[in-house]
Amino acid sequence: MAIKEKIDELRAELHRHNYNYYVLNAPEISDKEFDDMLNELQELESTYPEYEDENSPTMRVGSDINKNFVQVAHKYPMLSLANTYSEAEVSDFYDRVRKALNEDFEVCCEMKYDGTSISLTYENGRLVRAVTRGDGEKGDDVTDNVKTIRSIPLVLHGDTYPPSFEIRGEILMPWSVFEELNREKEAREEPLFANPRNAASGTLKLQNSTIVASRKLDAYLYYLLGDNLPCDGHYENLQEAAGWGFKISDLTRKCKTLDEIFEFINYWDVERKNLPVATDGIVLKVNSLKQQKNLGFTAKSPRWAIAYKFQAERALTRLNKVTYQVGRTGAITPVANLEPVQLSGTVVKRASLHNADIISGLDLHIGDMVYLEKGGEIIPKITGVDKDARSFMLGEKVEFISICPECGSKLVRFEGEAAHYCPNETACPPQIKGKIEHFISRKAMNIDGLGPETVDTFYRLELIHNPADLYDLTIDDIKDLERMGDKSAENIIVGIEKSKEVPFERVIFALGIRFVGETVAKKIARSFVDVDELEQADLEKLIGIDEIGEKIAQSILAYFGNATNRELITRLKTAGLQLYRTEEDLSGYTDKLAGKSIVISGVFTHHSRDEYKELIERNGGKNVGSISAKTSFILAGDNMGPAKLEKANKLGITIMSEDDFLKLI
Repeated sequence: MAIKEKIDELRAELHRHNYNYYVLNAPEISDKEFDDMLNELQELESTYPEYEDENSPTMRVGSDINKNFVQVAHKYPMLSLANTYSEAEVSDFYDRVRKALNEDFEVCCEMKYDGTSISLTYENGRLVRAVTRGDGEKGDDVTDNVKTIRSIPLVLHGDTYPPSFEIRGEILMPWSVFEELNREKEAREEPLFANPRNAASGTLKLQNSTIVASRKLDAYLYYLLGDNLPCDGHYENLQEAAGWGFKISDLTRKCKTLDEIFEFINYWDVERKNLPVATDGIVLKVNSLKQQKNLGFTAKSPRWAIAYKFQAERALTRLNKVTYQVGRTGAITPVANLEPVQLSGTVVKRASLHNADIISGLDLHIGDMVYLEKGGEIIPKITGVDKDARSFMLGEKVEFISICPECGSKLVRFEGEAAHYCPNETACPPQIKGKIEHFISRKAMNIDGLGPETVDTFYRLELIHNPADLYDLTIDDIKDLERMGDKSAENIIVGIEKSKEVPFERVIFALGIRFVGETVAKKIARSFVDVDELEQADLEKLIGIDEIGEKIAQSILAYFGNATNRELITRLKTAGLQLYRTEEDLSGYTDKLAGKSIVISGVFTHHSRDEYKELIERNGGKNVGSISAKTSFILAGDNMGPAKLEKANKLGITIMSEDDFLKLI
């Protein structure tokens, strides 16, 4: 047999045996026979390097060559799911979907595996890229590490898969592997992993893929994306993907009623404890991809899916003291310092008490025995006090502070808000550092090389007092600092210089104006030519912008009413930041819908609701949620709600079809 044919045959056989063992759990040969076959292939590949294949089964063993990770943009954003914690919230989700679609639908119920999210891209049946979730817009390319996970196919079975597609899932560390790994770390007197999720995430980011291979990670795949998928049904696509060699959970169930959904949730709330991997809830997805598209997305999550989180475990421990933290907005967060206790796989020593009302409602005293839970099994919180355990040794009642623990300013509490704030936003150290950390963050100015520790060092050494000071730094200013050096200093200065290319909307977000998040910053950037025009805007002008109410508008006015903030803006303009709209920012925008208020209703064919909202804004129109005499017209798809139709007819408002709207713009 020719060498090339022999190599191809060995690869095909090893791929097949790997699938049988790690996905089907039905091996046909012994471990020794598999290893002998793999060794034979390794020897042939070493002798005949001209037949190298990056998806060969030999890639499973990893490499001890360290590699830095490259950031890759996601073709489709990896959004997080909205969380629910009660049957009532699940019912609300179901009712919202039913009302929005106005037609029958099915819900796919899946286990929510507690690992680290991954996006896999396949072209012509071969794995070409594996990317972590990252910030949802882009993540790290960890392809070499993922190739060591034996339940992820490198080459697909059959020939029915699309030529190019993406599949997403969760990379997990099984309980048995996690426990063995911690036993080994304990024997070496090394810090233990907190839980399987952290262990899987940390392993995936190791730069030595040989170590990754030794950690025996697993994976379940749960969502298929692409232009030529075999079915409209999400569940049906997963069944097809299982036939191509992917490890798809066989616990997934398709439900047609709310009762069936609750039956699934209640069963797995108990039985999940018997699974070989960690789970923390159930994911509910509308099954039809067309219906998913029509439901669309919010800024952070899809409207067609939610995560139901199982009730958290509870522990009892002692409250030793309460300390207070100051955030970048000046919000004061009380923190309970506790006797260490084990909870949901981690040792908990601290828990947020959130605000003065929570403290008052709990009637906390130092020395109290308190009940502790993890919200969504992630964030520790105190949920109650064992008052029967109180004794004469009980300490003083916990009273919320009135003075900032960092700068001594008298705290304020705004009407309608639960939090207390330090008003000294221009001279309170944690607020100053917090604003700079926000300014340099990835979604804002994205300055490489800078992080909280570096900001703290620069601030402590009085090199910076506000974001504008960053643009006055030189390599000579920072190269001799501890753990810095010429190269690190150069990277920071280059990153600061490159941030001058960041577009207007992200600079607005970076300013850290209270209540102005990413979405509002985009609205502002599209509504004003430059920051000078924004500074001159009055309350009426600001409130007229979509999604800006009086609270946000007043915050913007207060920001520009502060002389220190105006001076900061002047310095940032002088430094060359894009505090103005560019030609590129305005490309694709028209005024075809200027002055028009438009309501969207129904189910659409060509675009999702969110895409139509974007088109309306890009053409100068305003999206409104309810019909009134001021409504210009209704963009109507199929199954428009009868109440809206009746109101539109009563007010004589034009109802425009999807096709007519697209012609209009």
